[in-house]
Formats: sequence, structure tokens, C-alpha cells
Amino acid sequence: MIRWAQECRAVRVRGASEPLMISARLIQLVEIHAGTLTREVLHDLMTNERTRSFRAIPKDEIELRISALYFNLGRWIGDPSDEAVRKEYEDWGRTRFRQGIPLSEILYCVILTKSHLRRYIREHGAVSFSGDAVIRGELLPVELYSVQELNYTVGEFFDRALYHLARGYEAEAAAKRAAT
Repeated sequence: MIRWAQECRAVRVRGASEPLMISARLIQLVEIHAGTLTREVLHDLMTNERTRSFRAIPKDEIELRISALYFNLGRWIGDPSDEAVRKEYEDWGRTRFRQGIPLSEILYCVILTKSHLRRYIREHGAVSFSGDAVIRGELLPVELYSVQELNYTVGEFFDRALYHLARGYEAEAAAKRAAT
């Protein structure tokens, strides 16, 4: 238990009165495997019928955005100010509006990214703790709690990202209307 506690970090989540304990190792796994996750999302995005418009955007531009999400995940879910998430996703919304990507497709892109991340957490969460237990099965409740908390916090992050993305998209649409 002491070893697990040393490998976790407290992450203050916006609106939470107490810091949530989230496995630093799970976040590190996501960040370490960001390249693989990015390639999986990119493939899904380019072949999914719900995201056809993304095929017109240079692949490396999309890849950069998705990999930034995974590489910055720990910082973004732990930042109670929300400023970095707001700036990144409002910019993403404005850019996609200018590129003519429908809002529904942009939102589905984020949903795909979240889905891949949650699947990764689910598949690798318990495995990342193997060998930590002094007594067989001792850490199972702690592992499950950590995975649940990470999934909850990831969900909160994506909710904020979607909100800011839509705001950026709407702001760009309003600016275009005002200019015409």
C-alpha cells in the first residue's frame, strides 16, 4: 500500500473539494504510448463515415492535435484553472470552422479520441499494478478505484474540451457573419 501511495499523485479537479488520487503510472502509460494511441485514433478518424470531412485536412495537422492531447493529458486534467484547455480547444474549434468541418464531425472526433483513451485505460489499468501487492489481491480495490477515478477525471476533461471547442467554433462563425 505504501508503494502504491508513493506512485500516485493528488490531482485537484475543478469543482472537487478534495484532491482525487489518480495513478501517476496510468497517466504516464498514456503519455508514453501517446504515439500508438494517436495512430489508432487517426486511422479510425480517416476511415469512419462520421468523420469524412477530416480526410481533407493534412494528416500531420490532425496527428499533431491528437498527440498533443495525449502528451498533455496529465497536465490538463490536473490544472484547475482550465485556461490551457480553453485556449487549445477554442483554437481547434476556430481552425476547424475555417476549414469547413461540420461541428458534428469535430465533436465525433473528440468522442473517438476519448473512446480510444478509455479503452486503453481499461485494458492497461490493472496490468500496470501487477506485482505491487504484498498479499495476493490486496490492491485490487485500490486499482479499481484508481482506474475509476481516472476515467471520471478523463470524462470531465473531455466535457470541458468539447465545450471550449464548440465555443471556438461558434465564435469563428459569428466573426464570419459579422464580416459579411
